[in-house]
Amino acid sequence: MVLRISRLRPLACKEPLPRRHVAVYGWSMSFFDDLPQQPSRPREPQPAQPGWFGPPSDEMPGIAHVGGFVFKSQRMVVVLKLVEVYSTGCLLDLVWSVRRGSESDQEWRETVEESYNHPRSSLDTRTGLELGVALADGRKAVAAIHGPSAFEDPDDVTGPVLTTLGGGGGSNNSEFVQFTGRYWLWPLPVDGDTALVAKWDALGIPESLLVLSAQQLSDAVGRVQKYWDQ
Repeated sequence: MVLRISRLRPLACKEPLPRRHVAVYGWSMSFFDDLPQQPSRPREPQPAQPGWFGPPSDEMPGIAHVGGFVFKSQRMVVVLKLVEVYSTGCLLDLVWSVRRGSESDQEWRETVEESYNHPRSSLDTRTGLELGVALADGRKAVAAIHGPSAFEDPDDVTGPVLTTLGGGGGSNNSEFVQFTGRYWLWPLPVDGDTALVAKWDALGIPESLLVLSAQQLSDAVGRVQKYWDQ
């Protein structure tokens, strides 16, 4: 004898339960209705950052088109693309690129690796690209990855200070390598032209410079806009 099993018919509610009032384990409420309120936290005033720390966070910079070649050869360039000018200083946007010549695969790998090097600290800048500025009054600064606060009282810093803010990205293949870097210069040098100086011994780049016009930097300050009126 063959037993036939009839299909089970689904039970249907005449009216679906409201989504926010589903009975779960004996109560009728939303799961999230009875969660404790998070205590409010008092707003704490943020300390003002010193000018040498980096660009102001509440300004749209004026752009100074003072870009040019800091160094150029048949195979290598160091280029200042543009300068973002703020009320307290300026951000230098650099790119360096190397084109492959007759290097072997191993030599080219070493060149690519070297091209990604940055200054490491204020105490040891002779690793990778050496970058500095010479002001019209004779003062100068060398780029470093750490600001002055690690070595002296921040209130005693008079400048100039040139800080590495990090790279904007890079790329490489079997024919070229290119990388970018951003450098914060404080205070803004408007009392005479400034020389941007670069050197890279491992890549064969001799000491080279590009002059930044004080007039163009001053003009760009007038185009700085605050985010907030007050």
